[in-house]
Amino acid sequence: MGLFDFVAEAGEKLAGKVLGSAAGEDINKTVEVSPQRVNELRQQNIAHSVAQLDVAGEKVAVKVDGDTAVLTGTAPSQEALEKIVLCAGNQYGIARVDCRLQVDAAAAASAAPAGESTFYTVKAGDTLGKIAQQHYGAANKYTVIFEANKPMLKDPDKIYPGQSLRIPAL
Repeated sequence: MGLFDFVAEAGEKLAGKVLGSAAGEDINKTVEVSPQRVNELRQQNIAHSVAQLDVAGEKVAVKVDGDTAVLTGTAPSQEALEKIVLCAGNQYGIARVDCRLQVDAAAAASAAPAGESTFYTVKAGDTLGKIAQQHYGAANKYTVIFEANKPMLKDPDKIYPGQSLRIPAL
């Protein structure tokens, strides 16, 4: 599908989420983490986020090298493929997603054809309503954008600058 650019500083940081901290552990203590270990942790975090999408039929392998995530395998639909790309790209430290995913031909043939979405990077002061007005000409269509980005978005009022959103074709 191609190479997608993201804002590497956007997204949730790995530290407390993946590494975790034991009770009573000094969280201010400096710990050296090798680049290979950071790649492994980012890879695990992306795989976990993709699994949370709960997309039936997805078969995705993730490899991370520095700030680039490479996705290979199959997705059951164009919509699922786009959500998987966003899951990977909206991780802290990921600046590029090399999407080598293919849409499963059998699943795609039985589904209604969907137009390819566009990706939008949130800017300071943006709301889903403002983004919907810009893309659809109607602020009340923010629910379309919200639904297209679930479960990555849990609340339509909780978007942040640098986050990438999927804007589906109507």
